[in-house]
Amino acid sequence: MGIMAAMAVPHPPLIIPEVGRGQERGIAKTVEAYEKVMARAAALQPDLVIVVSPHSVMYADYCHISPGTGAAGDFGRFGAPAVKVSAAYDAEFVATLSEACAAADIPAGTLGEKNPALDHGTMIPLYFLQKHWQRFQAVRIGIGGMPAREHYRLGQQLAAVAERLGRRAVLVASGDWSHKLKADGPYGFAAEGPVLDEKLAKDLGAADFLSLLTTPAELAEKAAECGLRAFWILAGTMDRRQVKAELLSYEGPFGVGYGVAFFWPGGADASRAIGEQLVRQEQVELARCRAQEDAWVRLARHSLETYVKTKSYASLPEDLPAEILSGHAGAFVSIHKDGALRGCIGTILPVRANLAEEILYNAVSAGMRDPRFAAVQPAELAQLVYKVDVLTEPEPIASSAELDVKRYGVIVQCGERRGLLLPDLDGVDTVEQQLAIARRKGNIGEEEACQLWRFEVVRHH
Repeated sequence: MGIMAAMAVPHPPLIIPEVGRGQERGIAKTVEAYEKVMARAAALQPDLVIVVSPHSVMYADYCHISPGTGAAGDFGRFGAPAVKVSAAYDAEFVATLSEACAAADIPAGTLGEKNPALDHGTMIPLYFLQKHWQRFQAVRIGIGGMPAREHYRLGQQLAAVAERLGRRAVLVASGDWSHKLKADGPYGFAAEGPVLDEKLAKDLGAADFLSLLTTPAELAEKAAECGLRAFWILAGTMDRRQVKAELLSYEGPFGVGYGVAFFWPGGADASRAIGEQLVRQEQVELARCRAQEDAWVRLARHSLETYVKTKSYASLPEDLPAEILSGHAGAFVSIHKDGALRGCIGTILPVRANLAEEILYNAVSAGMRDPRFAAVQPAELAQLVYKVDVLTEPEPIASSAELDVKRYGVIVQCGERRGLLLPDLDGVDTVEQQLAIARRKGNIGEEEACQLWRFEVVRHH
């Protein structure tokens, strides 16, 4: 049978009466919608329920699939230890899925389990479903830090394996929307919160999966969502199929967005090859970025690509502007992949013969020697986006009052320990944030006295 239906549901613990103790009445529409979608799922009599939870094991480069024969959990951490949920796992499905992912080079499998107990993102959907239907086995899958296309590909494999094994499967994508809808909410307010939730309501309600997959990373991060990657996996299970979607409810009275949506897959539809459309769109965007690169950025790219392919440093191109060849300044090279940092290393003051050599050597260091990341591999080169920041000479300042997070980078120094942060970075909106990050980078405690410098940059991208 394969995937018969899917749903996107939230997981607020207070929706459990023993936890909410009356507060659940504040999201009555969510409770009503939850009961409705679980009744729909039960009517299909699934023998397999796949739950994707952002609160299961999570890795930056891997989606964890829970191993074993089953697991259980309770709501003790939410004040209701007597409320317990358990599920038997479909071990055959897990093994087949893991093999399929390995064969397709999808970073997902059963390695690295930390805590086998069910998390609340899994237990809450199962709690509601088991009121209507109990004759099923489960598969629990975590999300990862990878881009949308990898989660989508995992969804495609889920659908293929369910079809191959003849499972009557329902997929549950468990995830809240923005956590920053109200100033008096537990996570505060961000303007991006309502914007993201409006977008998710539109995308999920219309099954516009390409728009869902291209949700800007900065928007999602600032809105503090937790369900987007689970929704990406859901979308992948319906690749090349007609989809009927219904958004049953949306509420956010406590400062967190709770949406309930249901999806029925239909017949084959080649126009909904969303995964392929996403890859083409990414390629167009990468080509656009490369076409706009200036000489500084082209030099950084040329340097790292030459080193990765030949293990030797590149010679300086002959057509470099005189400004690069005669200039002397510190420079940082930042490398991004799929919107995430892939490496960043630079020099505060010039240490090479000219700015061109500064960029050439720092590009290689950023790609091959940043201790936070593995060395760049040849297969990654086509996906990389570069930035070059050319620094002014740092000047000492008396206090943080002389900083401006958009205009100035900062250097924090205590003895021989030093931390630096560039200006105008995504997600760094205040001087306090800037200083805290710089201190952490320099392993400098919050209360330790330190010297401050500021600098400006000319950013090339």
